[in-house]
Amino acid sequence: MTLTDSLIVVDEHIELQAIDERFVHDLHQLIIKNKEWLQHFLDWPQYVTSVEQSRQTAQSNMLLHQRGYAKMFVILKDNVLVGVLSFNSIEPTNKTGYIGYWLDQDCQGQGILSASLQAFIAFYAQRGDVRRFVIKCRAANIASNRVALRNGFILEGCLRQAEFLNGEYHDQNIYGRIVTPPSK
Repeated sequence: MTLTDSLIVVDEHIELQAIDERFVHDLHQLIIKNKEWLQHFLDWPQYVTSVEQSRQTAQSNMLLHQRGYAKMFVILKDNVLVGVLSFNSIEPTNKTGYIGYWLDQDCQGQGILSASLQAFIAFYAQRGDVRRFVIKCRAANIASNRVALRNGFILEGCLRQAEFLNGEYHDQNIYGRIVTPPSK
């Protein structure tokens, strides 16, 4: 694992790179490829219509990343973009980060997301930027709930009808994991 805010090396095959202009085209293509599947779990894919729109979203995320309000990383496996792992928002005073992620449907079940998530958590905990990591996901999203549990998160509760998706309100599980930085 490296100590820059733009690169987190997960292992010899996987790394997390902060969102950057050079990833826009590949990210857009990956979203389009997975759009129908992603729309079962996320609201925003339906609004992705052009590379230029993806570029504007990436630029916005770059600014949030630089300012520390959010962090968006692309997941690269053997230098191929396969997904996204991010802090959708960060509460600096509370040292709380709200995690979001998605992975190319063809790359699931290989441990890529779990390895990336573990490195991501270790990186930000070690820096002392975040100590409380939160994952919110639809109660019915079995795969996402399993990711949280598999990676040491504890189910803290269920927010009833907290997520509007595909014309309906859905219950949302909230998972937390507290990691304190090592003593110096």
